[in-house]
Formats: sequence, structure tokens, C-alpha cells
Amino acid sequence: MTELTLSQRTLLLPHLYPRAFLLVAAVVWWLLYQSLAPASEALVAALPVDRESHLGGALQFFLYDTPKVLLLLTLVVFVMGMVNSYFTPERTRALLAGRDGQTREGVANVMAASLGIVTPFCSCSAVPLFIGFVQAGVPLGVTFSFLISAPMVNEVALALLFGLFGWKIAALYLGLGLTVAIVAGWIMGRLKMERHLEDWVREMPKVAAAAADSALTLSERIDAGFASVREIVGKVWPYILAGITIGAAIHGWVPQDFMASIMGKDAWWSVPAAVLIGVPMYTNAAGVIPIVQALLAKGAALGTVLAFMMSVIALSLPEVIILRKVLKLPLIATFVGIVATGILIVGFVFNTVL
Repeated sequence: MTELTLSQRTLLLPHLYPRAFLLVAAVVWWLLYQSLAPASEALVAALPVDRESHLGGALQFFLYDTPKVLLLLTLVVFVMGMVNSYFTPERTRALLAGRDGQTREGVANVMAASLGIVTPFCSCSAVPLFIGFVQAGVPLGVTFSFLISAPMVNEVALALLFGLFGWKIAALYLGLGLTVAIVAGWIMGRLKMERHLEDWVREMPKVAAAAADSALTLSERIDAGFASVREIVGKVWPYILAGITIGAAIHGWVPQDFMASIMGKDAWWSVPAAVLIGVPMYTNAAGVIPIVQALLAKGAALGTVLAFMMSVIALSLPEVIILRKVLKLPLIATFVGIVATGILIVGFVFNTVL
């Protein structure tokens, strides 16, 4: 019998001793996370730049935030990859459709928005998910509550907000995002706009939504976590680097008084301007949060920054273009208008209260 090498035994560890592997991985992750601040300062000190200069501040921001965001992202994507092995698209459709294919308005919107937090669906999956929900008999308003919540109030956004700003900002974003998703979906359901679905979507035969039983082992769920890391982190890391680079430039060179003058509480037009700027942008939570961090540090108002972040994630132009395959223009315009109004209200209220 051939003896396994050290690298082979290491690769087999998650399958042979899954609980021990999770414990060791958690300890290694924590030690790496705790070393980020001193390591970034040491790297900047080793470079021929003044730490107090614009360049020095920007470099420290970049060298600290890049591994920090990537570590946080890897952790949450891995954990949620394991959790999401319980929430397949089929199971999600079955939960939203209800046992008899009918769901109560209001309650179903809350459930749909809440499911959006723990399901790994992004704008690229909008069309197949939308079609699947319609075929399963999920009401239109409930479907939109899910489609708004899934990209905006997802586990990546909440984990990064918690890691960078603390639980209060993360909880605030969670509450606001869910409120926008629930209310917007409920309004769209009350408007009865099913006639504005594309004809081929309305004519699709209805199918029963069934959730297959899942009997995966812990090691198989760990494999699902690794698969999520490869797929999600592998796709979003360029956006993270771009976002942190922009954030570092803002942190190092943009004067605080300038940012406060155009995105502060006193600039009434800053919230609608932030939404208009955010909609055409194409990024995700991992890419936009480092920019948000730099804007807040330079004096931008919290409501304005939250409105910018929500519009980037929930109303991205690529998602609207993708949804055009299944929605007619009046329904798209209504969707964008209702969600944008909710985001504007959020921005104005928090700029007034805080």
C-alpha cells in the first residue's frame, strides 16, 4: 500500500477529520486576521515613503484593507457555501410558493426578503431564478422582494460591513435593505402588473415547486464551501482590488472638507446625486464597501453613502438589462422607480436623524 505524502494527507484532512479541519482553519484564519494591522504598518515602514504623506496613507489603506476584505470575504463565503447547501434554488422556490402554491401577501414578502440574505444569487442569475419562480406560482411581488434582497442584503455585504464598521452599521444596513425589499415587493404585488411580463414568460406551463431532501455529510458541505470560495471569490477579487484602489486614493488625496461639502448632510442634492451615480456602476458589495469606508472617513454623510451603496448593488444597470429579457419596459420602470424612491427615503431620513 502506497504511503500518502504530507500534501496528500493535508488535502484529505477535510474528508477524514472534518470537525478538526474546521477548528484548525478557524484558528489559522484568526491569527492571520490579527496580524494584518502590524504587517501593513511594517510594509509601509519598509518602503521609501513618508507614512504621514498622501502616498503613505494610501499605501497603508491598500495594504491593510486588501487582505482584510479578502479574508472576511473568504470566511463568509465558505461558511455560507456550507449553509447554502441546504438552500438550493429548488428548495427556495418551494419555500416561497408554499405548500399549496399560494402565498399570503406581506408575510410572503418578508419571507422572500429574508431568504435573500442567505441565498448566493446575484444579478447574473436573475433571469433563470425569475422564470423558475413564475413557473412555481410565486406571486410577482414576492419574486421582486427576493430579487431585490438577494444581491443587496446578502451575507457578503453584512459580513464586510460588520468587519469594517461594526455591528451597528451592519444591523442598520440589514434593516434598511430588508425594508426596501419588502415594501417595494409588496407595492409591486398590489399593482397587479403581471400583464407586463413578456408573453413567453406568462405562457410558460406552471410546475410544482418541490424541495428534494438533502442528506449531505459534513465533509461534502465543506466541499460546497470550498466550491463557493472558488466561484465567488474567484470572480469578485478584481472588483475588490478596484474598489480598494479607489478607496485608497480617496483616503490619501481627497481633502475631508471637499468630500463633506459635496456628500455631507448640508448638501440636500447629495442623496439623489449618489443614487444617479450608483445606478450605472457595475460592482458588488465586496467592491463598493471599501469605497464606502473611505467616503465615510472623509466626512461623507451616512445616509448619502448608504443610498450610494444600495443603488450600486440593487439597481445596477447590468441587472436591469438582464431583466429586460423577461419584463416589459413599464414593469422595469416601475421596479426601478419604487426601489429608487425607497433608497432616496432611506438616505434623506438618516441624513436628517443622524
